[in-house]
Amino acid sequence: MIDLASASAVVTGAASGIGEGIAQRLLERGASVVLGDLDAERLAATAARLEQDHAGRVAHVAGDAADAEHIAALIAAAGDVDLYVANAGVFRGFGLEAAESEWALGWDVNVMGQVRAAQALVPGWVERGSGCFVSTASAAGLLTQLGSPTYSVTKHAAVGFAEWLAATYGDQGVQVCCLCPMGVRTDMMREGETSEDATGRLAMKSVVTAGATLTPLDVADVLLEAVEAGAFFALPHPEVGTMYARKAADTDHWISGMQRFRSSLEQ
Repeated sequence: MIDLASASAVVTGAASGIGEGIAQRLLERGASVVLGDLDAERLAATAARLEQDHAGRVAHVAGDAADAEHIAALIAAAGDVDLYVANAGVFRGFGLEAAESEWALGWDVNVMGQVRAAQALVPGWVERGSGCFVSTASAAGLLTQLGSPTYSVTKHAAVGFAEWLAATYGDQGVQVCCLCPMGVRTDMMREGETSEDATGRLAMKSVVTAGATLTPLDVADVLLEAVEAGAFFALPHPEVGTMYARKAADTDHWISGMQRFRSSLEQ
């Protein structure tokens, strides 16, 4: 298991929300953290805030988390990376009419950004016998995401990739943890709740009515507990595990229930 107190970590999507929360908790544990995000101005402000309490252990590199060159820059800034948190994600594309560009963006950020990071890190981790890869995949990757096929499909793919990594490299020193929260009070949630697209609003309403809305720090606490325990799934909403089991046990019944849930939200 990774010793978080001495770990060198990278967290993408770290300018706000879950990524910022994870970075803060890692720093509080004693880790050194490189923050990445597409929003350069906000990233710099977040890094400056964290640096106040954790001087010398915070760095930041702005860029696209799906871009191989940016991933390489994050890794270079961190040095020997012990923990990579592939947290950056996008929530775009609602309904069957979602545009090709929205599908492409979701696939690139939510899936290929994680694939490219693993390609850059896993061979070295196998060679030295240690390393931890965290995939922020969402409860949508275990259940579904009403309203957004792009988010649902790409988050399912993220879970599938994390499972494959664990099955392939987990006995070679590479730890994999898949983070699957439901509602978390982030910019993504606020944007969904105020979307001009009715299907987009339904998508976010389905999240906030399915369970408690947590803070990013709540989610970070559950993630780090899972990492320290060597668990594959980190479920900030424990009920997601129950829903996932019921879905597997009787998928037809689960789908009927989701249809009723969607209908109630539409009304």
